Amino acid sequence: MNVHPVRPDVDLDVLDEIQRRVLWLATRIVDAANRDRRTGDGVKVGGHQASSASLVTAMTALWFAHLDAADRVAVKPHASPVFHAIQYLLGNLDRSYLPKLRARGGLQSYPSRTKDPDEVDFSTGSVGLGAAAPLFAAVTRRYVDAHFGPRPHSRFVALIGDAELDEGNIWEAVADPATTALGNVTWLVDFNRQSLDRVVPGVRINQWRGQFEAAGWHVVEVKYGRRLAEAYARPGGAALRDWIDAMPNEQYQSLFGLTGDALRTRFLDGAPGGIEALIADVSDDDLGPLVTDLGGHDLAAMLDAYAQCDAVTDRPSVIFAYTVKGWGLPIAGNPRNHSALLSSEQVDALRTAHGLTPDTEWDRLDPASPAGIWANARREALARPPRERALPVTVPETTRVRANKPISTQEVFGRVLVDLARHEEVGRYLVTTAPDVATSTNLAGFINKTGVFAPTKQRSWSEDRMLRWEQHPAGQHIELGISEMNLFLLLGQLGLSWDLSGQPLLPVGTVYDPFVLRGLDAFLYGTYSGSRFVVAGTPSGITLAPEGGAHQSTITASVGLELPGVTFVEPAYATTLDWLLCDALGQIARGGAPTTTAAPTEDGAYYFRLSTRPIDQAPFEAARARLGDAVLRRQAVAGAYRLVDAHQAHPELADAPVVHLAASGAVLPEVLAAAAELAEEGIAAHVVDVTSLDRLYRAWQRTLRQGVRTATVPSVPGVLRAAFGDRAPVVTVHDAASHAMAWLGSALGVPAVPLGVDEFGQSGSVAELYELHDLLPGSIVNAALAALSLR
Repeated sequence: MNVHPVRPDVDLDVLDEIQRRVLWLATRIVDAANRDRRTGDGVKVGGHQASSASLVTAMTALWFAHLDAADRVAVKPHASPVFHAIQYLLGNLDRSYLPKLRARGGLQSYPSRTKDPDEVDFSTGSVGLGAAAPLFAAVTRRYVDAHFGPRPHSRFVALIGDAELDEGNIWEAVADPATTALGNVTWLVDFNRQSLDRVVPGVRINQWRGQFEAAGWHVVEVKYGRRLAEAYARPGGAALRDWIDAMPNEQYQSLFGLTGDALRTRFLDGAPGGIEALIADVSDDDLGPLVTDLGGHDLAAMLDAYAQCDAVTDRPSVIFAYTVKGWGLPIAGNPRNHSALLSSEQVDALRTAHGLTPDTEWDRLDPASPAGIWANARREALARPPRERALPVTVPETTRVRANKPISTQEVFGRVLVDLARHEEVGRYLVTTAPDVATSTNLAGFINKTGVFAPTKQRSWSEDRMLRWEQHPAGQHIELGISEMNLFLLLGQLGLSWDLSGQPLLPVGTVYDPFVLRGLDAFLYGTYSGSRFVVAGTPSGITLAPEGGAHQSTITASVGLELPGVTFVEPAYATTLDWLLCDALGQIARGGAPTTTAAPTEDGAYYFRLSTRPIDQAPFEAARARLGDAVLRRQAVAGAYRLVDAHQAHPELADAPVVHLAASGAVLPEVLAAAAELAEEGIAAHVVDVTSLDRLYRAWQRTLRQGVRTATVPSVPGVLRAAFGDRAPVVTVHDAASHAMAWLGSALGVPAVPLGVDEFGQSGSVAELYELHDLLPGSIVNAALAALSLR
C-alpha cells in the first residue's frame, strides 16, 4: 500500500489506477466524437487529447483526494474531456453522454455552466476569463461572509494553461486591489511549455514568478517527480539537475518521442562533462521514465503542493506544475500535437494497455475494487445541497422618483439606487461596483449611504463632505481599479453568488458607456455563464459632445441588442427609468421565477444606456395623463409607448398623412420638435419612445419565428401594435448607429428611414454634432417627408 504522508487515508496506488482510467476515458471521448459519430457535414469535430492529458494527474489528485463539496473549480478549456471523465467515474454523468462530445445536447467543447449536463462551476473557453473568474468569486465570497455571515469554507481553484498567462486580463485581475489577501484562491498553471502552434522556445517561469510575487501571491513550483528527486539526492545529482534545468525547452520536449540510443544521444547533446557517466548505469528502459519525470505527473508531488497552498491563508497561491502535453499518449511532447488525434491503431493499443476491451471500455471502476470504493466515497464527500436562486423580498415596482425639472437619466439612476437602499428589505442585498468611475457615474449618493466595502475598517482622511468614502466591512460598494474587464468579471461573479456562495445578491455596476467595449469579452463571459446583474453604461453617445470621439459611444446600442442573455434598455424619462430599473432588479430577485409584469420572464443581465443630458419631463407627464400609470407602465416596461398621439394632440389632422417618429434616449427633444414642425405642415407625426429595443425585437422575433415554423403569416406583436397603431412609415432616430433601430420598418411592414451616428465623432456642442449627423429637428422632418414618399 503506497500511502501519501500528508493524507494517510490516500492510497497513491489507488489514485494511480483512477488516473489511468481518467486518461483512457478522456482520450476515448475525443476519439469517439471524431471516429464513431457521423456528422453528415464533413466538418472535423475536434478535441484536445494531448492538452487534456497534461492535466490528468493534477485533476485526479484534486477531485479524488483534495477537494471538498464547498470548493469551486474552473477547468482549463481544453481539459473538458478530463473533467467529464472524472464526473462520470464519480457517478455524476450518465454513460450515454460520453460519445457525445461536441454534439447537440451533448458534452460541450469547453466546460459550460449553462449547456453541460454535469455541474460546472465556471464556464471556460475564452482563455484567461475562466482563470480569473474564481478570483472574483472569492472577492464575492468575502463580501457575502461579511454581510450575511460566514458560509462553509470554500477554496476557489483555477486550472490554467500556461499560454493563458499571455492574456492581459490575467494580470489586470492579479493586480487589482480588490483581489488582494484572498487566501482561499489557488491557481494551478499547467506548465507544459507548448502553445497551439509550437513548443515555446523560452521558459518564462522567472518572469511570471516575479509578477505574481510582486502582487503578493504565494508561488509553488512543482518541477520534478520522485524519480528525479531521488536521483538528485545521489552523488553527482546536483550536476544532473543543473543540466536538465539548463537544457533548452525544445530539446527537453523532444525527449518524449524517443527511446533507446536515440533518447540517450539527444539527452547528452550539449551536456557538460560528467553527465554521461552519471547516467551510464541507467538502462535504456529506465532512462526515459527518469529524465522525463515531471512533478505535474507525480500524484504525491501534486498533493504536497495543494497542502502547501492550504497552509497559506493570507494571500492567493499559484502552482506551476511542470507537465508534458500528451502525457501517457504516443503523441507526448510532439510540437504539433495540440489538435492531433490518435490513430485507430494507437487507440486500440492504448485500450489494451489499460486492460480494457471494446465491451468494457466505457465501464466505470469496479464498485467492489479499492478504486471503485474510493470513487464512491469521493462522490458522497463532494455532494452539494441545492441552492436557492431567489431572494425572499419583493422589489417595489417604483420608487416614485420625483423630477419636476429637466433631469438626466444618469442622475435619476443614482437617485433610484439611493431610494432602493433605504428600502428595509431590498437595500441590504444591493451591491454596486465601478472601475474608478463611481462618482462620475452618479453612485456617490449610494456610497455615502452604504459605504465602501473593505475586509477591515479603514480610517478616512478625506474632509470632502460631498463624498464620504467610508471603508468598512458593512460597505456595499466594491471599488475597482481602472479595468473594465475586472468590472464585468466581478459583476459576473456577484450575479452567480446564489450558486457559488449560497447567497443571492442584487449587483449593479457602472462604467462609461464607450468603455463597455473594453470589457465586452468579460461581459459576454458573464452572460454566457447565466449571471444576473445590472450594468449602466453612462454617459453615452455623441450627446457627450465636448469629450470627442474617443469618449462617444455609437455601437454600444447594437451590442446591447445583440448580446444573448442581456436585456438592453435605454429610457429617456425619469419615471420610465425608475420603472425599468425596479423591474430589472425585481426579475433578478425572483431568480427566474414567473412574473406578473408586462415583460416576459427574463433570465439574464440588464444593460442600461444612460445620458448626462437633462431632459424636460413635461412631455412624459402629458402622456401619463393621457394613458394613466397602469397602461403607461405596462407599455414602457414592455419596450415602447406612444409619447405623443398626433391625432389627440391635433384633432384637425385626423385625415392627414401619418408618420411615426421612433426614438430612444437623449434625442427625444429633437424628435418632439420635429413632430411639432410636421404638424404645422399638415402631417400627423406620432412620437414613440422606445424604452427597450431589445424587448421589442424579441417580441417581433417570437411571432416571426412562430410564423416560419408553422408556415403561417406572422402577426405584429401586441407591444408594437399598441405603440405604433396606424400602418404608416417610420423614421427612427438614435444617438447610436442608425442600423440598431432600422429593423422596425421590417417589423411593421412599412417604409423606414433610419437616422443615427455612423461615423466617428468629434468634439463640439450637442447642437453642432446633432447637425453633423442629421439629428436636428429639420433633418428629422426631411426624413419623415422622405419616408412618406416611399409609401
